[in-house]
Amino acid sequence: MAAKAALKSVKPGEETNLPRRTSSKALRLVHTPRSARPFAFTLTIFIVLVTVCLILVPWQQSVNGAGQTIVFSPMERPQNIEAQISGRVKKWHVTEGQMVKAGDLIAEIAETDQKFLDPNQLDRLEEQRKNLITRREAAELRAASLSNQMESLGRARNAAIPSARERAKQAQDRLRAAEQSLAAGQQKLLADKLNFERIRDLNQGKKNEKGEWVIQPGLRSDRDFELARQTYEQSKNDVERLQATLEAAKRDITTGNFDAERVENDTAAGLSSVQASLASAKETIASINNDLQKIEIDIRNFSERIGQRTVRASRDGQVTQLKKVGDNETVKSGSVLCVLVPQLKEEEQSVEMYLSDFDAPLVRVGDPVRIQFEGFPAIQFVGWPSVAIGTFGGRIVTIDQVDDGANRFRLIIKPDLDAVASKRDDPWPNTSFLRPGTQATGWVMLRTVPLWYELWRQFNGFPPNFDRSPIEKRKPKDKKDKNGSKEKDKGEKDDGAKDEK
Repeated sequence: MAAKAALKSVKPGEETNLPRRTSSKALRLVHTPRSARPFAFTLTIFIVLVTVCLILVPWQQSVNGAGQTIVFSPMERPQNIEAQISGRVKKWHVTEGQMVKAGDLIAEIAETDQKFLDPNQLDRLEEQRKNLITRREAAELRAASLSNQMESLGRARNAAIPSARERAKQAQDRLRAAEQSLAAGQQKLLADKLNFERIRDLNQGKKNEKGEWVIQPGLRSDRDFELARQTYEQSKNDVERLQATLEAAKRDITTGNFDAERVENDTAAGLSSVQASLASAKETIASINNDLQKIEIDIRNFSERIGQRTVRASRDGQVTQLKKVGDNETVKSGSVLCVLVPQLKEEEQSVEMYLSDFDAPLVRVGDPVRIQFEGFPAIQFVGWPSVAIGTFGGRIVTIDQVDDGANRFRLIIKPDLDAVASKRDDPWPNTSFLRPGTQATGWVMLRTVPLWYELWRQFNGFPPNFDRSPIEKRKPKDKKDKNGSKEKDKGEKDDGAKDEK
């Protein structure tokens, strides 16, 4: 220690009083070994490089999830081919893995329901339909005839009632004429009576014991007396006849009124009877139409059921997983016969991926995703997706608003067609290799941050940064000055650049 202190106190260029041997040994002990210098230099360079990388190297934040490939359109997904009716499998027309076209026959089903065992049931229903149509035509003809008859009765009634009323008026006219004739007859009778009595008095006529007039010689001749008496007797008869005529005219008025009422009642009864018959005919037509509709429904249902005895492909695809393989194996309505896998189109490719409720709030529709498919070799660098190999790009198209019961939220991801069109990414594998159900792992790309920040976040267990508030922020008011508009445009460009990254 004394030697070291002496050496430290010696200035450069001065000589020491220590022995030479002691000085060389001490210097060798104090000096850094030559073998440690490269290590120290390398360590220093490494620390500097690590520091620079931590500060300058960017890191792409992401959240990962797992899922599988699906078909986006529900009409293009694998479909169960079911039996539409209960019965037994009569014959299969396809085999496992066979490609079929839309409308191709897959299987035939034979009936087991006793209601549909008659092979001529459709012909019998058609015959019943024809009979009902014939009955309906006859009923329609009868209804038309009754309608015409009712119109004729209506016209006859319209003519008969006024005619009866006119006859009643004529009876009243005859009554007035009879009254006038009776009054004239009575006047004439009075005049004839006075004339007879005057001639009688002049001839001093009188009656005998028998009540006969005895003519006495007088001023007037016997002939005048006889004529006056005859005229008087005739006037009396005329008055009696006119009175009888008056009574008959009165009875004619009553009869005319009764006839008019009878005609009105008779015609009304006839119309009512025809109307009842017409209503009955229409009811028959309605009943026949009802039966006809039921028969037509039965014919339609039976025709549809005949069509349901044959199972056909609903679209182009591949038949897989034949369930009921026996010729006489019975099936129920709704039983699955096989599975039809439609020919997958490239635009229908998509991935169904699940994220935990911890990561789900960080993503939104339109975010970029890197996907790795099982069976396709890939090397993924999460922080630097640009250097990844074997992964494929996609975009989130929808996010479920409710979890699946296990605190996971489903994302639907489709290929990033814009990136493929601009040659910035490779298209997804062909549909013949990337089949529905293939397992997939995805990374949703978030913000780009410095590497040191990402390490600090990981060490502390913090979630990735995101600047998306669940509550929509108010948009800042547009400034009218030019500087404000320029700053706004610049901010929009920066956001766009971040999204592309």
